[in-house]
Amino acid sequence: MYLLGIDVGTSSIKVSIVKSATQEIIVSAQFPETESEIKSVQPGWAEQSPDMWWEHVQQAILKANSSGLYNPQDIEAIGIAYQMHGLVVVDKDQNVLRDSIIWCDSRAVEIGNRAFDTIGEEKSLSHLLNSPGNFTASKLAWVKANEPEIFSRIHKVMLPGDFIAMKLTGKITTSESALSEGIFWDFKNEEISKDIISYFGFDATIIPEVKNVFTNHGEVSEGVARSLSLRFGIPVSYKAGDQPNNALSLNVLKPGEVAATAGTSGVIYGVSDNLAYDPQSRVNTFAHVNHTTNERRLGILLCINGTGILNRWVKDLIGSGVSYSEMNAKASSIEIGSKGLRVLPFGNGAERMLNNRIVGAHFSNIDLNIHTNAHIFRAVQEGIAFAFRYGLDIMRENGMDPKVIRVGKANLFLSSVFTEAFVNATNVPVEFYANDGSAGAALGAGIGAGIFSSEEEAFSNMKPLQLIEPTKAGEYEKVYQEWKKQLENQLGTIVSKSEEVVL
Repeated sequence: MYLLGIDVGTSSIKVSIVKSATQEIIVSAQFPETESEIKSVQPGWAEQSPDMWWEHVQQAILKANSSGLYNPQDIEAIGIAYQMHGLVVVDKDQNVLRDSIIWCDSRAVEIGNRAFDTIGEEKSLSHLLNSPGNFTASKLAWVKANEPEIFSRIHKVMLPGDFIAMKLTGKITTSESALSEGIFWDFKNEEISKDIISYFGFDATIIPEVKNVFTNHGEVSEGVARSLSLRFGIPVSYKAGDQPNNALSLNVLKPGEVAATAGTSGVIYGVSDNLAYDPQSRVNTFAHVNHTTNERRLGILLCINGTGILNRWVKDLIGSGVSYSEMNAKASSIEIGSKGLRVLPFGNGAERMLNNRIVGAHFSNIDLNIHTNAHIFRAVQEGIAFAFRYGLDIMRENGMDPKVIRVGKANLFLSSVFTEAFVNATNVPVEFYANDGSAGAALGAGIGAGIFSSEEEAFSNMKPLQLIEPTKAGEYEKVYQEWKKQLENQLGTIVSKSEEVVL
């Protein structure tokens, strides 16, 4: 018997088929092969079509089926991971009313800031564990203010994974974890936040039924089952945002355990048993996949919007047709520090860890007589690693001090240059595993459907691939301090929109 995991990413959809008896990945498939479009009709805006996600999900499943390595009728349960914080709105007939305003869209920053001030900083942080910031609730408020005709037709508001589950089953549900990432959840009162609903003037009925992350969120409908060669009635038994799910896929479930990813965005995600929050909301706290009232499990999340997206941008504009592996080989030929070239990788919207400022990406100290594309490739990866270090220091201020970080062998962690820079800049060992988001979603489905008796059983066969320890921390520390000074100088030249109003 098998489990199907679906990972709704920003750049593509990935699915994995996992054999439940051994937790072995039988086949993985991605669709499309090229990266999906992000629509940006204004600077700082970012949207994608939910209907595009659904089409790509179907194509990815059919692609996996075509491998012939399993019988699709033997799939027992489906799990979904998805890009966090996106806003999906549908009418009473489950038709999408507008493109999704996705995680890296910055249009609602000031709306969230005003909500934070009006509700009150102490109350927001102690109840929501975050500022409303640029999260889903604030994005919905933007639609209400700017697209009232669309807002008036909203039947339900969802996160991206809720939408894909709806398309599979016809049922609309959500979870505490999903609502917390949208800043709809009151942790103190353990309910949908009355403060958010009241302040923004939302009708509480637009929030779907709240269910456990690991439970039956509906069964695959007859029409969908027929078109995808699946068995009618199999459950969607797990849904989680990509970062909580990535932590699950790496068996990061207990307080003190920490995971990281470096895809389009970069994340460090640690588990805590305290209702903790950063006073400046630079790192964020959400309900982890295994959070319950009786056993608190909170995910402390550092997100850097501009990581892999910058590496891709450089590849497209400067790479002259080279592959990522060729870029990494060129970068490895350059010494640490890239001959003084420094890169700030913040070119993908407002950065939470920089107090929601839009900093932009910056290349500094370019010497036209010295620097080649190889220097740029290395400086980009070093700059991304230094952004992780800067964010990790904020997490350390808030009590999260990892002794090891678990990662999947994917994306930027495929680069030995980036891995070396990350490990030595943070001065924390990295432990590699084979699992990825789609495989984690499949295992989550097995937990939710009761196929595994416990979380421990779901990961009983998972073994680390490799441990990379710091060996050049001193060399990287010197370069990092220069990079940090460059960032602080740049931050000193920026006046945020809120500061402009005060002035």
